[in-house]
Amino acid sequence: MLLYTNMPALRHEMECLCRVFYPFEKIAFVPQPQAQLHILVKEDAVLVQGRVGDTGVQDREALEPYGADVAAARALYRVLCTVSGIVPKWGVLTGVRPAKLMHRVASALGREGAVQDFQTRLLVSPEKAQLASEVMTHENRLIALSKPDSFSLYIAIPFCPTRCAYCSFVSHSVEAGSAKKLVEPYVELLVQEIAAAGEIARSLGLRLETVYFGGGTPTTLSAEQLSVLFAAVRSSFDLSHLREYTVEAGRPDTITRDKLMAIQNAGVARISINPQSFSDRVLQAIGRAHTPDDTLRAFELARACGFSCINMDLIAGLPEDDPASFANSVDTAIRLGAENITVHTLAVKTASFLAGGGKKLCSAADTDEMVSYSAAALRAAGYYPYYMYRQSKSVGNLENVGWCKPDMDSLYNVYMMDETHSVFGCGAGAVTKLRAPGGAQIERIYNFKYPYEYISRFDEMLQRKARISEFYEEYK
Repeated sequence: MLLYTNMPALRHEMECLCRVFYPFEKIAFVPQPQAQLHILVKEDAVLVQGRVGDTGVQDREALEPYGADVAAARALYRVLCTVSGIVPKWGVLTGVRPAKLMHRVASALGREGAVQDFQTRLLVSPEKAQLASEVMTHENRLIALSKPDSFSLYIAIPFCPTRCAYCSFVSHSVEAGSAKKLVEPYVELLVQEIAAAGEIARSLGLRLETVYFGGGTPTTLSAEQLSVLFAAVRSSFDLSHLREYTVEAGRPDTITRDKLMAIQNAGVARISINPQSFSDRVLQAIGRAHTPDDTLRAFELARACGFSCINMDLIAGLPEDDPASFANSVDTAIRLGAENITVHTLAVKTASFLAGGGKKLCSAADTDEMVSYSAAALRAAGYYPYYMYRQSKSVGNLENVGWCKPDMDSLYNVYMMDETHSVFGCGAGAVTKLRAPGGAQIERIYNFKYPYEYISRFDEMLQRKARISEFYEEYK
């Protein structure tokens, strides 16, 4: 789709909104004569006009009381609804963190006022506005636990047994011999980075609240390698204030008793076992090497090893899935009694195998039915939504929601998504996100993405950590 606007500051948001309706089309801004749609900011209104296919369209929105950005979004949204036949439930919102926006609006208008504002100003459906409000309420309870000197630690393990069809993360399949050779040197250097991060945290007098091992698939590592990393965390950081310790055990085909016991012995209380689906047909379509029975066995093994807080990830909209099959996956996770169940919506990323075609994706209508069923079933089973985020190119422009049993919320997920406090990132692809104590300033420090680059340029990357201390000095 070719767009033109006379206000360049609107380009990014208008492009994002167009992508909600046309996720797989190229969206570009061009000179006015070439454009299909013209977004024109006038003295007192925004005018959107043009032709899409055989359909001529025009809409107008007054600048008052919205301002140019919201007025343009509202007018463009209505035009795109007309030409596409799609009415996205999140209205003009394109951001990752709707609950964070809800919190900001509620600070001025109150909770009910914020819900109403989402619906009337931002054109969000009543269902999604209430969801954002509910998530905000549960998040606020956890956010209040964080102190100005609090921080979290994220440790990245960028290896997987195989690559899933939907995945675009920078993770290496250890099926490849070249990737296997990287694992041991990677672990050795990661221990050094953990130690360096711990030294910085101690010098700044920071208080570690949560630790999260993610990936990739951390249990691609051996029990011995995991134990080495857990020991590095224990020796490098003061864990006396730790509220939560999570390891993504991840894919059921990587989970063994030895690995679970290594995790348990490190003091980890929360793990994730991620089936994505309980359908053999769907698992084969996305390139997962495990079966539903493997997931059941891994879950039972984790319970036998003493884990009392287990998350399970499910994805709505996967190839070969349908509403009935997805409902069975949700019901199975509930029946198992997982304390956390996270329902993701498939996002078709450019770098994924799915983006290349060859797999029939679920329709937006079927995916919406799946997400709606999960919400109803989980509520009926006593779960509530405690965190949420959205991704570009998700099927149906739907959301990802973490559900939990009472008082089993994941603090790390909330702190990371809300940007409540600093998160120190260690490992390939990890990002250290710094938040000024008592302030809103955010700064990011990026590690190298690929394991081979992390290894070959480790000293250069480690030098970037010096910026952490400088940041805290600036915002004392």
